[in-house]
Amino acid sequence: MFIFKSCSNNIELQNLTLVSEFHLMRISDDPELQPILFGLFLSMYLVTVLGNLIIILAVNSDSNLHTPMYFFLCNLSLADICFISTTVPKMIVNIQTHSKEIIYVGCLTQMSFLILFGCMDGLLLTVMAYDRFVAVCHPLHYSLIMNPRLCGSLVCLSLLISLVDSQAHNLIALQIIYFKDVKISNFFCDPAQLLNLACFNTFINNIVMYFVGAISGLLPISGIFFSYYKIVFSILKIPSKGGRYKAFSTCGSHLSVVCLFYGTAIGVYLGSAVSHSPRSTAVASLIYTVVTPMLNPFIYSLRNKDIKRAVKRLHRRML
Repeated sequence: MFIFKSCSNNIELQNLTLVSEFHLMRISDDPELQPILFGLFLSMYLVTVLGNLIIILAVNSDSNLHTPMYFFLCNLSLADICFISTTVPKMIVNIQTHSKEIIYVGCLTQMSFLILFGCMDGLLLTVMAYDRFVAVCHPLHYSLIMNPRLCGSLVCLSLLISLVDSQAHNLIALQIIYFKDVKISNFFCDPAQLLNLACFNTFINNIVMYFVGAISGLLPISGIFFSYYKIVFSILKIPSKGGRYKAFSTCGSHLSVVCLFYGTAIGVYLGSAVSHSPRSTAVASLIYTVVTPMLNPFIYSLRNKDIKRAVKRLHRRML
């Protein structure tokens, strides 16, 4: 939820044409920590990109994994690579150059892609929840329902909704004429932080943001809850413990990623609401934007025997 505030009379207004850059917050101002932070975030970025690329290559190289679930997983891995690439490279460059500036156009661009791929992540997790719902609750009709045409349409629909969400935020940001400050209390152009610097109060924009927030936030969470509500009831009807375990094990990896993604996202917003410390909010955002995409490949590879076998085959082929 974004709150738009009007500037008080004693605040000096800056015209948009005079604001050429914003100042991002540093993770740490200690000069001795800068090389350590540079190496840490560069390593995390490379691990994330490499891990998700391995998932994509392993799925595409193994014909046994050409199923709807792994098709969605490939798209999720691609979205994770793009998601982390919108924030971490700029942060690494700023650490190396001891800079914290980002130009106005670059800030809006970063915000747009961050919302685009973040929303894409959430919607793909919802689509994957629906896939698990069909697999567990309607196993005999799974291949008929989850046909290639529907799978492609679901991914395209997720991309379209994400684009609408991103451009809605962008259009509202472009309407900002005055800013209260140029300091953003985060290491990237956080949409909430940027729009809170706005010096305007428009009822229509608030309505648009509530509508967009409902589509990008409430809709995916509701879809995931409904799918797992049906899945749990279907699993409880299975008489044998082995059958119940086998049915639920197909959802384990996806459920772990959902909890990690939405758990950290909710933690960021609750933390920013409870704590007034910009540093703690930035650390929570760091977990959401960096740690979550990095852990996704490990969750799927460690909990999924098919992925393990595909990665081993890919490794043997490369050798």
